[in-house]
Amino acid sequence: MHFIRRTIKHVSCFLAFAIFLVSVPFNQADAALVKTETVLTMAQGQKARESVLSFLDRKEVQTAMKAQGINAAEVKARVDSLSDAEVARIAGQIDSLPAGGGALGTVVGAALFIFVVLLITDILGFTDVFTFVKSQRR
Repeated sequence: MHFIRRTIKHVSCFLAFAIFLVSVPFNQADAALVKTETVLTMAQGQKARESVLSFLDRKEVQTAMKAQGINAAEVKARVDSLSDAEVARIAGQIDSLPAGGGALGTVVGAALFIFVVLLITDILGFTDVFTFVKSQRR
């Protein structure tokens, strides 16, 4: 008889604890409608982020970053930390840049401009840089 009372006491304590856990109120999930604009904005933000990350994965970009001493993993982590609006702005700038517009074209253009300016000033007699201009003046 003593064994049954002890067993009933343990079982009743367990049942009381189980009933207490069931009666504790849980947080309810809030459900709401999602606007179409919100879904589209999220999709565009993800597309822009993928565009920027694919640009960073290009071999020439990787080479340029290594030449500047920039860690590619750190750049990707920083892109991931940007907001969707910032990533969309960067992606728009990447898409609007001219293709093949590198530093070589700028250097060649500047050298050509300097050559033409020096040639004109040498022809007018203000400078004495080019020998082939002198031979034509005499």
